[in-house]
Amino acid sequence: MPRIAKLIGASKTYQMGDQLITALQPTDLEINTGELLLIIGPSGSGKTTLLSLLGCVIYPTTGELWVEDHLINGMSSKQLALLRLHSIGFVFQNFNLLAPLTGEQNVQLPLQLMGIPSAEVKQRTKEALERVGMTDRKNNLPKQLSGGQQQRIAIARALVTQPKLILCDEPTAALDKDSLVIVMQELRQLADQGKSVAVVTHDPRLKAYAHRIVEVNNGSVKEISLTEDFK
Repeated sequence: MPRIAKLIGASKTYQMGDQLITALQPTDLEINTGELLLIIGPSGSGKTTLLSLLGCVIYPTTGELWVEDHLINGMSSKQLALLRLHSIGFVFQNFNLLAPLTGEQNVQLPLQLMGIPSAEVKQRTKEALERVGMTDRKNNLPKQLSGGQQQRIAIARALVTQPKLILCDEPTAALDKDSLVIVMQELRQLADQGKSVAVVTHDPRLKAYAHRIVEVNNGSVKEISLTEDFK
């Protein structure tokens, strides 16, 4: 199966005063195309560090990180920003929609940052909103939308740049049961259609939507069985 990202002995440490904090132990991990990967583990275990590495937000301290055949270690901050903009979509627990903008305007924003012509911006935004079933709410401000609706707008915003890798940080934590099902069905469908989707979660209900699960504990990453229980 083709891969979109690969960590080879990648670790992350931070210097806190005279103390060295290991956020992620040396890790080997591949993220494949066409799969939904759950990243589970307790708070402070290193899940967010792993997601930040995959999202090219931070550099590894040791080892190598490859995304789309680019070696991240040697890239500049500007090059990383461009890679994130063109290749990676982010979906957050608290949606991170801009309050003064409508749903449609929030989705349009990444394309405008890329300098896409306005006609293409409108067409791609329309397609992304249709994809998540939010066309009828496109003119609403975030405060006029439910949590589930805001998250679907956030997914449309992540999709509109046509990224190959979609990273989700607790995307269902603020959602009710019905909204959780809608959002996870959408993410699973994206994976089944060839996207790479990685989801950080504490929620065991999300296991039903996963192709693979990795557990992070004390900075150590291991793959676990889909049939294995987790809390």
